[in-house]
Amino acid sequence: MIKVAPSILAADPINLERDVRRAVESGCDWLHVDVMDAHFVPNLAYTPDVVRRLKESFSVPLDVHLMMDEPETLLEAFLKAGADVLTIHAEIGEKAAGLLEIIRESGALAGIALRPGTPLEAIDGLKEKADLVLTMTVEPGFGGQKMDERVLDKIRALRDSGYGGYIEADGGIREDNLQRLIDSGLTAAVMGTALFRIADMRAAVERIHQMKRTKNEE
Repeated sequence: MIKVAPSILAADPINLERDVRRAVESGCDWLHVDVMDAHFVPNLAYTPDVVRRLKESFSVPLDVHLMMDEPETLLEAFLKAGADVLTIHAEIGEKAAGLLEIIRESGALAGIALRPGTPLEAIDGLKEKADLVLTMTVEPGFGGQKMDERVLDKIRALRDSGYGGYIEADGGIREDNLQRLIDSGLTAAVMGTALFRIADMRAAVERIHQMKRTKNEE
């Protein structure tokens, strides 16, 4: 069953607890928390304190995505705050390998992310240290963008490589394009506006949980 991870970036910031509770009560598997430093991506969002309060208030695992040039500066803070999955970007270079090891040693799942234009080869030597590979399906920074379908090839190639961890995608994912992602090998879907702006989120999550790979997407 595919993991459904609503992105709280798409929630109403004035009513964040209300919207997160709605997602949890709708049966989501993880809560996706984007952390942006206004350098790696042109936006700014969430702090360790937000993760800590989410951890105190909800039992759903927290899937924390560090879109940062220097994630090492806050890695320990997010782990202590309660991140269950902590993802860094391959684009930060050689330090990524050591940070993945630190995350795993903490007991959290370690994730490595790729921007749409970054080739899969960038995680050679890293995916073995990662429990999750996050393929960005839009340029990160803002919600509500259209999914770049070229990333389907990247997901398929990762699946065909024999990678055994979670394959996650984030950006422009909706129910009407999710089946192609699943057929390509996706096992975890980050969904923002497509979930938070729907009237019956519970029904949507139930439909997504029922989706299975129907063919090998070629």
